[in-house]
Amino acid sequence: DLAAAGLGREEDQSANPEKSPKYYPPALTGMRGSHPGSFDAAHSLRDGTFWDSAGKPEDTGETYDLIIVGGGISGLAAAHFYRKATGGKARILILENHDDFGGHAKRNEFHVGDRFMLGFGGTYSIQSPAPYSEVAKGVIEELGIDVESYPKYVDKDLYRSHGLASKIFFDKETFGADALTVNPRSPRLSDSDDPAFVESDRWKKFMAEAPIAEQAKRDLQRLYVQKKDYFPGLTSDEKKARLARISYASFLRDVAGVHEDIIRMYQATPHGLFGVGIDAVPAQDAWGFDLPGFEGLNLDPKPGKGMNRDAIPNEEAEKYFFHFPDGNASIARLLVRKLIPEAIPGRSMPDVVMARANYAKLDQSSAPVRIRLNSTAVRVRHTGDAKSASQVEVAYARGGKVYTVKAKSSILACWHVVIPYICEELPDKQKEALSLAQKVPLLYTNVVIRNWTSFQKLGANSIYAPGCYHTTLNLDSPVSIGDYHCTRKPEEPIAIHMMKAACRPGLPARQQHSSGRMELYTTDFETMERKIRDQLARTLGPGGFDPARDIAAITVNRWPHGYSYEYNSLFDSFWLEGGETPCEVARKPHGRIAIANSDAGAYAYTDEAINQAWRAVGEITKV
Repeated sequence: DLAAAGLGREEDQSANPEKSPKYYPPALTGMRGSHPGSFDAAHSLRDGTFWDSAGKPEDTGETYDLIIVGGGISGLAAAHFYRKATGGKARILILENHDDFGGHAKRNEFHVGDRFMLGFGGTYSIQSPAPYSEVAKGVIEELGIDVESYPKYVDKDLYRSHGLASKIFFDKETFGADALTVNPRSPRLSDSDDPAFVESDRWKKFMAEAPIAEQAKRDLQRLYVQKKDYFPGLTSDEKKARLARISYASFLRDVAGVHEDIIRMYQATPHGLFGVGIDAVPAQDAWGFDLPGFEGLNLDPKPGKGMNRDAIPNEEAEKYFFHFPDGNASIARLLVRKLIPEAIPGRSMPDVVMARANYAKLDQSSAPVRIRLNSTAVRVRHTGDAKSASQVEVAYARGGKVYTVKAKSSILACWHVVIPYICEELPDKQKEALSLAQKVPLLYTNVVIRNWTSFQKLGANSIYAPGCYHTTLNLDSPVSIGDYHCTRKPEEPIAIHMMKAACRPGLPARQQHSSGRMELYTTDFETMERKIRDQLARTLGPGGFDPARDIAAITVNRWPHGYSYEYNSLFDSFWLEGGETPCEVARKPHGRIAIANSDAGAYAYTDEAINQAWRAVGEITKV
């Protein structure tokens, strides 16, 4: 059914790959995430060259009630909300530039012998530093996910029972020698750390093994033990205001006066949340994360002005947590099951984990909801003046051609930085605000190894590597749901998850993200693979690990446009001083066009993607 995918009848089957029985993106390895072919049209549009060779768009003749640009969780949630708002009869088309749905909620599948394994290639879990909204909670519950039941699916004692704990790997390029030692005191103790390994034992072992200067060891102990008020005479609020305006690296170096080895050791600790190091994270946020050096300041526990939401503890939010073996890809799949039941077989939350998606069912002409993959929106405009037009026309690139479709309304649930290029009729002020949502560039890498005996011998299940290409590596979370069972024995295959934030210390955060994005786009898979193999060999080699023998598969999920940019008191004055934020300007509706995605809330979490989808649907249903 070539016409069902917006293709001319003269096109052969190769132009419509989703219809092939062999089409199954989750099983692909190598370079995934923003894979080759998913961004070419968008980059050409950005560079002003796309329409030079695109040719005249071909009208498919298709009309819908709603066209959604972006098949991530925000776009899928928008389709879900719109169907509910319109009685379930609306015709909806979702356009997605990647070869799979889900956006950053990416599923990676692996087979090693008769063992089937899953990895998360992006969004890790149902979690948020602030409590989920009633809207977002409502969607989670509608999908059949009982968040409170999570403890029955996860074996928190598995790695502890094997004597594994969190470690630090010091590399010779940064610290003078390769060494793996215990993490002396994690800011927030992980579920898998062994509570019997008391802190005094950690300190003794760390002090004996860490290849850092003796002065650095004394300074580290001083940071934790000495209760010094570095800002005498100031009130708690005044101290927080000062901390909000200096980085944690500056606090350590210029206020606490520690050895540079300590700054190098802590540099990458915020990578997993912000995609930058302590050179670009405010000291006030570091205090919120329970990093050392603040005990003597006697700060009251309430959050200070300009604090990032990630740095503000919230007991209710911390309890609301659920991790699927494929991360939040299971949420995307459950949403697709609601929208297009034939595409995802099964009936329950547990069975979705093992369900094999039928991609041939995503874009059927007879279905009320259609998901068109490998299709990049290149122009979104009203058919007439935005104030009076009755339709929106969307042009998209697919298979080397451009096609147009029409709808009553459109929701742009894509990355904000691309919207000014595809919707030129937006006001200049809004375009400028959209361009400020610089995504955080990341690598989420899954390496499947044939056994994890090397981790057992080294007593490690998670390793922080502040100077390495990937700054964290962790054994897969021991979660079993339905017919999916986690690896339980060190002799069995397992997935290692590795994370890299592509940043450039010393630059403002947005410039770091821009520079890191270019690095990820220009680094080929072979180079990344060499770095992965080298890092694992050096880190795990003393435990008997041999990358040539033990690595079964590598999938690099490259996200040059990764996390949504969250505001930072060092670089965003409005975040400290108040006033309208760029995301509020960026997400304003324009005629029959509304804007979603977590960028619209400057908050890099699934619940925000859902919240913004709900708001966008509310706006267009009023038009």
